[in-house]
Amino acid sequence: MPRNGYGHMVQDHYVQRIRAIHEARADRLSRIKTKRQALAYQEQVRDDIRKAFGPWPKKTPLNAATVGTIEGRHFRIEKVTFESRQGCLVTASLYVPNRIEGLAPGVVGSCGHSPDGKAAPIYQEFCQRLARSGFVTLIFDPFNQGERDQYYAVGDREIVRSSTHAHNMMGKQLDLIGEWFGAWRAWDGIRALDYLLSRPEVDPDRVGLTGNSGGGTMTTWIWGVENRFAFAAPSCFVTTFQANLENELPADSEQYPPGVIGRGLDMADFMLAQAPKPVMLLGQKYCFFDRRGLKDAYDDVRRFYSLVDAPRRNTAHFLGPEGHGYSSHNQKAMVDFFAYHAGVKANTAPPRTHPVSDLNATRKGEVIDAGATPIFRLIGEKADGILASRKKLSRDALKRTVRRVLNLTSSRSVPHHRWLRSTRATGQTTARYAVETEANIRAILYKTMDSSFTHSLDVERQVTLYLPHLSSETDLAEEPLAKKLAKASPLHSLDVRGLGESMPDDNRDFFHSYGVDYMYNGYGSMLGESYLGRRVHDVLRTIDLLVSEGAAKVSLVGRGQGAVLATYAGLLHPSAGQVTLKNGPLSYQEWTQTPIVKWPFANLPSGCLKHFDLSDCIRALGSRVNLVQPWGPEMKPYTKARLSAVLSSAKISSGRIRTV
Repeated sequence: MPRNGYGHMVQDHYVQRIRAIHEARADRLSRIKTKRQALAYQEQVRDDIRKAFGPWPKKTPLNAATVGTIEGRHFRIEKVTFESRQGCLVTASLYVPNRIEGLAPGVVGSCGHSPDGKAAPIYQEFCQRLARSGFVTLIFDPFNQGERDQYYAVGDREIVRSSTHAHNMMGKQLDLIGEWFGAWRAWDGIRALDYLLSRPEVDPDRVGLTGNSGGGTMTTWIWGVENRFAFAAPSCFVTTFQANLENELPADSEQYPPGVIGRGLDMADFMLAQAPKPVMLLGQKYCFFDRRGLKDAYDDVRRFYSLVDAPRRNTAHFLGPEGHGYSSHNQKAMVDFFAYHAGVKANTAPPRTHPVSDLNATRKGEVIDAGATPIFRLIGEKADGILASRKKLSRDALKRTVRRVLNLTSSRSVPHHRWLRSTRATGQTTARYAVETEANIRAILYKTMDSSFTHSLDVERQVTLYLPHLSSETDLAEEPLAKKLAKASPLHSLDVRGLGESMPDDNRDFFHSYGVDYMYNGYGSMLGESYLGRRVHDVLRTIDLLVSEGAAKVSLVGRGQGAVLATYAGLLHPSAGQVTLKNGPLSYQEWTQTPIVKWPFANLPSGCLKHFDLSDCIRALGSRVNLVQPWGPEMKPYTKARLSAVLSSAKISSGRIRTV
């Protein structure tokens, strides 16, 4: 096992930054004293939220259909399908009270991460309680839940078997084309509202929104962007971004709105966006979403609502006695709140749920079998369209664009470095240095030595800097190319933030779809920066150090994830020499043309395909680059035929391939 002495370094770095933003926001809110100031803040919040979601797609026909009905004593359940976008089929259940006088209030229900989606007993229950109280209630399946398995026809699908892992896979591919999975999820909810409002029974002025866990997430986000809802109640989600980070709680890709923390927002701001409309915040005493953060969020809501002269009963806070989940206590509290504001009488009688298959709106309980287009194909089509219209960049323009997309700025100062204790873990003396690339971040630099004098950093004119897949110590001990280079001459190797010595303290595999490395990438996104860009920054600053200590040229050798870093550093740093990429990817475009991509989130720059592909950067290295056994989307070597096809598509010369 590699040493892990800096395992909380990235965690503490992000915590410190987000605490400062959290405190600045609290100070800003405390300075709001009048209704006019509050409304100005609200308008800024709305604008900032819109930026996170980006432009919405054009609304296409819903092509809605009712394919079956379950009759009941108090309400009927209609089995409904509609298309949220062309080819994207959504399955839903519509609960319609049997006795409706005039127009009835309505509710859109959003599911948490249950495999059964809308048919999960707990979600049937709150819909039935609402229907018994007179609400026409629509609940729909999210992607990869209920009947919406997007990988239904995919063979090797273990990595996307869980809905949360599948969401992260979708989010990864959408990120390449500059779209956010949370916006896709929210769009499903907006189109669900469109369907509900098309029903003649529903009063458009009395429609509510609720959901638990992942459904609480979507209730929060949709409430912030959709003005047609009259009241809302997110359950078991709202806390603070700071609390989730401090508690080391990874979340789905739809739970990381891009740029919101960097713009000074927190979850409560999504509630404030619709003040003074009624809103209730629900949680559970033993929920993993921190109840302290929920209380902080509610305090913000309560004070802000008082500033805009909202009636006292337009806000409410309820903490159930259980663990994470939409328990009966929370359901009843929500129904009471909605009934009061809709002007109806609450009825929270015990519900009687139906078997999952009884609620299916498709023949086999699978939308792909019913003719829907899987999301990865929709993403691929969008990526193809972007590629067809993307302008070719000159080498200088490419460098400028890469810097912008990676959020890199030029630094003129040489980073400070520390001389650390040496190690013999690789069978030879290896010096260690901590390079302070930015506040609280130390990239760990190794140098294999022939002598025992290791404390000073003495740099040769010709330097090779090795960037490992996961860890310098592991690669120097086990990787054939790294071992060969270390035997030939002194070799420098670098652990950038989050790899090697600063790999997160996590009891799961590093590549886990819900791991801590994934979480840091998500927080980087919410801060409005690129986590990959910060790693590239570590490499560039280390090259600055080596050059300041006497290196004329720095040859780069990267393996796996290190090959991605070496590509960008080799392109951007003027002192970079030869660049050898082993086990690296060749094209991000290729990642959009396949259902499964196993490379971690932190290896792609958000929205890069709007501007460039990784293959463009490889080609721009020209004669300086050598490719050794490239890896495809599944982080495995290509077959000979597939490699030839990818090289041709990416316009990379096969003459760059080496067998080193």
